Amino acid sequence: MADKTLPAIANDTMADALHRLSKKPGVKAWIMLDRTSGAVIKTNGQIAAIRPARSATSTTDSATSLPTPTGGSFSAEVTSGGADNETQAAQELGSMVWGFLSTAGSLVQEMDTEDELKLLRLRTKKQELVIVPELKYILVVIHDTPPA
Repeated sequence: MADKTLPAIANDTMADALHRLSKKPGVKAWIMLDRTSGAVIKTNGQIAAIRPARSATSTTDSATSLPTPTGGSFSAEVTSGGADNETQAAQELGSMVWGFLSTAGSLVQEMDTEDELKLLRLRTKKQELVIVPELKYILVVIHDTPPA
């Protein structure tokens, strides 16, 4: 699996940790989101195989605006190419995770204003998403759900 980088990450330690994470058994993909905006910073794996892009129905180029919980949006170019479909799928999944994390964070704050969200695990029949909100980014790891 090759890294698909939007902006480069300068921290070599982080890059090494993400590379090791990519090699773990069962890890399908991961996405790193900007903590303040929800924009996709970096991805690894085939996001479109996990959750195909929904907006990429046209074979011609078109701009799509994806909502974020803060009321803003980020734009993505949609084309018929595979790499562009991967980018669109990552941005759409990132937007969904951003909304989920925002809602979960609001729940925690309403329960106890001195508490904070540290980790979310969302397990489905097919896969598990582990969402780790850090100071500057949000890491989302998608891996296989082992059979019961």
